[in-house]
Amino acid sequence: MHSPSRSARTGLPFLVTGLACAVLSVVLLSLVAVRWPPLISADGSVAEALHRDAVGEPVLVHVNRVLTDWVWDPWTMRALTAVAVVTLWWRGARLLAVWVAVTSAVTTLVQQGLKALVGRERPRWPDPVDSANYAAFPSGHVMTAAVTCGLLLWLLRLHGAQPPLWWGSLALAVVSVTGVALTRLYLGVHWPSDVLGGALLGGAVCALSVAAYTRRTGGSPSTRSRPCRPVAGRR
Repeated sequence: MHSPSRSARTGLPFLVTGLACAVLSVVLLSLVAVRWPPLISADGSVAEALHRDAVGEPVLVHVNRVLTDWVWDPWTMRALTAVAVVTLWWRGARLLAVWVAVTSAVTTLVQQGLKALVGRERPRWPDPVDSANYAAFPSGHVMTAAVTCGLLLWLLRLHGAQPPLWWGSLALAVVSVTGVALTRLYLGVHWPSDVLGGALLGGAVCALSVAAYTRRTGGSPSTRSRPCRPVAGRR
């Protein structure tokens, strides 16, 4: 058993991070909803500049489409999460497996619910280089990548990943979340505030989920009790 005070201390950084991301997400969502002129102007300027470049660079467009549709596609991220869940379940960490699966499912529900609630239109171009479905805010690609990468990094830390693996995975996660955000912008299917919103919401969901799990279990990968070993020399 883990004492509540120890669990609270262990999960405090995640709780603070999650709440900070949630507050910033709400602020950004509000500015998007009321169409705050400085934000809308900045979104339009960045989107137009990137689109002008994309129209004249078909090779780069193709590379970005491969990255966004295959490498960093939400279904690719969900597949990675599914592998992690199955592995955890097989190793006996049943609660952790369910926790990760539910967090991934909640991510999808939150992003789709907010898309329907905000109803923001995607950029429209006379010469589009790509297309996308559903509303624009938040970016589902970025939010899913942020949650998936965050959860996988947390699992590595929980299971004592060695420094080379940890730092390599951290670098890959940063590249993935940043990369998917840039591909969505370059292909002209999102405004900059959409991808920022996806990153903030992903950070909030992931960090709050980790904080809740840590609060409940003290951060142990498995809550199964282990049999006590007999002490040598005693009968």
